[in-house]
This record gives sequence, C-alpha cells and structure tokens, in this order.
Amino acid sequence: MASDRVKIDGMAAAIMKGLEEYAEVATSDLKASVRKAGSNVRKDIQANAPKKTGAYSKSWSVKTTKETSNTLELTVYSPKKYQLAHLLEYGHAKRGGGRTKAQPHIAPAEEAAISQLERDIKRSLGG
Repeated sequence: MASDRVKIDGMAAAIMKGLEEYAEVATSDLKASVRKAGSNVRKDIQANAPKKTGAYSKSWSVKTTKETSNTLELTVYSPKKYQLAHLLEYGHAKRGGGRTKAQPHIAPAEEAAISQLERDIKRSLGG
C-alpha cells in the first residue's frame, strides 16, 4: 500500500482497509496464542496434579467456550473428576477432624499461562 497512490477522497477508505487487514492478522495471532496458553495450562495441571492412581491428572481437557470473529474463550476443566479439583487445590476437612494439606496445582498453571500469554501478545503485536 506504500507505493499505491490515493486521492484525498479515497484516503479514509484506504486507511480503513489497512486497519482491517492489521486487525485480521492480529486477531489470528491472538487466537493462536490463546490456544497455546490453554494447552499449556492443561499440560501443567496434568504434570503437577496429585497422582494417586493418575486418573485425576489424565482427566483434564480444554474446550472452546466462546469464539467469535474477534474473541476466543477457552475453558480448562476436568469433566470426570471435577469434584476433586477444589478439594485438592485448597485442602478440606477430614471426617475425624483436622484438615488435609492443600496441593496447589491449578493456580500456578494459570499464573504461568497468563504471563506467557502476555509475552506472546506483546511479541505478536510488535510491542
């Protein structure tokens, strides 16, 4: 577009076309970064989850909750062992009294993914 000549009457349309092209490229890069972050969260949770039998750590997956032309929302969840997630993450009361020790494995994965996603976004947008 730098070598194209544009009359003053068509300048607004040329600028809008350039901005739309940039938005399309930026959106695809951002969606790829979000998908990568979701996958990394799942892998981190699986790697750091408590493993008595291994079924809980293997149960984690990622699904697309909402996707439009400009947004992407992913959910990392455990469809079969969701009851255990909160209990293991924060600990719980035992039947005979006392509490179990918390085994944080979800929050650290989320924090790592947020910082990685921020770095990826800055890199893809040239910041």
